[in-house]
Amino acid sequence: MNSPVTHPAAAPRAAAHSNRHLLGWSVAVVLALAAPWAIYPTFLMKVLCFALFACAFNLLLGYAGLLSFGHAAFFGGSAYVCAGLAKHVGLTPELAILAGTAVAAAMGGVFGWLAIRRSGIYLTMITLALAQLVFFIALQLPFTGGEDGLQGVPRGRLFGLVELGDNHAMYYFVLAVFAAAFWLIRRTVHSPYGQVLKAIRENEPRAISLGYDVHRYKLLAFVISAALAGTAGALKAIVFQLASLTDVHWHMSGEVVLMTLLGGLGTLLGPAAGALVIVTLENELADKVGPWVTVIMGAIFVVCVLAFRRGLVGELLALRGARRDEQDEQD
Repeated sequence: MNSPVTHPAAAPRAAAHSNRHLLGWSVAVVLALAAPWAIYPTFLMKVLCFALFACAFNLLLGYAGLLSFGHAAFFGGSAYVCAGLAKHVGLTPELAILAGTAVAAAMGGVFGWLAIRRSGIYLTMITLALAQLVFFIALQLPFTGGEDGLQGVPRGRLFGLVELGDNHAMYYFVLAVFAAAFWLIRRTVHSPYGQVLKAIRENEPRAISLGYDVHRYKLLAFVISAALAGTAGALKAIVFQLASLTDVHWHMSGEVVLMTLLGGLGTLLGPAAGALVIVTLENELADKVGPWVTVIMGAIFVVCVLAFRRGLVGELLALRGARRDEQDEQD
């Protein structure tokens, strides 16, 4: 049998691409480690928390094709659990975050089990309705602090050793959690399970005909996405020492949708880039334009949908792919 013919330039080009990929990640790691010495650490931690939230949401929408408009319930619910345990029970930050993540995963299981029975707009409305229930529970329960929220949450000591009251120590902890969660998302996307999720997104009837238990795959995607969103919310509660109704409001669900679409739906780095843009704009414009920030965000969303359908990172990847195709044709 004849061996397949390969292009003589394919191997060097693949090696060069791998080297560029490794170099890019190395530069990103160095910049992330050096960033808190040049930029306000609290701002960076806020970006990382929302970047993780957006990446978790993107796992569900970008790869499974399930639009949840209730992810604020996981984000804010975990924040309240983490803040309450850290403040009233005295748990160390890592245990409080793990507890918040576990509660968010359980909520994701319940939400997913109910929502995946429907599809399209009906699934979206079910998640929104359930998230609103969580919002009103957070508003009414006495230990959540009502409209004041849970304030004065102690950062504590990591593993009883590292004082997280220091912003730099707190930043590196948040960065480590984000890196671990991002690695998990990347592994999930590139695993056989992730390939099945993409198949369900593209053609669910065909996936069913191939024998896949579609409901089980969707439910697991809900649980993983909810757990990671909960991790982001718990981290934010520790960083800002606050869990508030803003975290469980439906506006938060809309904001994470905007971050994901702006950065690039279905891309690994896109949601993180979108979170960076949105958080930066909010910080820079809040004192200058006040409530008009919401209007500006809406305008950005419209422009993004009309002009950058793939999002910022998605468009860059498309341009790179087009250039690579041109080089292949020239060779």
